[in-house]
Amino acid sequence: MRVRAPTRDLVTVHTDSRAWHDFERRPTDIIIGTPPKSGTTWMQGIVAAILWPDGDVPGIPFELSPWLDFRRPPEHDVRPVLATQDHRRFIKTHAPADAIPLDDACCYITVHRDLRDVTMSWANHRAKMRAEAIEMLNELASGDDVTPLDPVWNGDFDALIDELATDFALGDNLRSWWAVRDRPNVLFVHFNDLLEDLEGESRRIASFLGQPVSNDQWPGIVERCTIDRMRETGRASERIGLAFEAGADSFFNRGTNGRWQGELSDAQLDRLAAMTSSLPPDATEWLQHGSLALGRRP
Repeated sequence: MRVRAPTRDLVTVHTDSRAWHDFERRPTDIIIGTPPKSGTTWMQGIVAAILWPDGDVPGIPFELSPWLDFRRPPEHDVRPVLATQDHRRFIKTHAPADAIPLDDACCYITVHRDLRDVTMSWANHRAKMRAEAIEMLNELASGDDVTPLDPVWNGDFDALIDELATDFALGDNLRSWWAVRDRPNVLFVHFNDLLEDLEGESRRIASFLGQPVSNDQWPGIVERCTIDRMRETGRASERIGLAFEAGADSFFNRGTNGRWQGELSDAQLDRLAAMTSSLPPDATEWLQHGSLALGRRP
């Protein structure tokens, strides 16, 4: 077994990637690595539907698939929970690829979305997130030299872009994953492609994971992975209501693109474009359009 160790740590209000340092991986683990608001929860639902193709998922997908490096009180550490799971584990992270171990024995699915759409989705996320949840994260991170978040977002998109750049290393995420795109255990998925061909992309994911799914199971899988169905499933989660006003109805927003038009200024759009300026042109083009529109994959 070969493992490429992290070359840096991402330590912010939301994330402490040092949680990966002593995490005991299994060869069957699936790591879902994405920037925020790029289809993370959607991918968790797709993977769950593939692992349990008859629909008998033993819980809410995003709760079965914990965010390993999310800051939380010690008594809520998810590693003991993961240690007791006897199904194939699927684990979430928003850290860049160079801040987590890359293990040849594990599968990595990385999902990306146009940064303009990420920004609009994060705006909804922050507007609906409870102030006390942000205050808790700030307190948990107070021992590290990190920039605290304003408990309430005031509608300033420049501040929001600063937050995405600082707290989630937004500009570095695709750059770090793009550098490992040739690894056979890394699969790239684009948010636009999920919107355009959910079944086709789900079949590609199942093939990558080596999970057998029969043709008669696919209609049910696709239906369970629509945003309306996932919102309905998420309403059963008590945890999501603790963090968001109106719970799942806030967290699962519209799942649409293009809302940045008329909302973000030219200067703000230039700031987002600058985050990817060091990427190869084909990576920038892919980030904006996806594989199906371009007719090629990373």
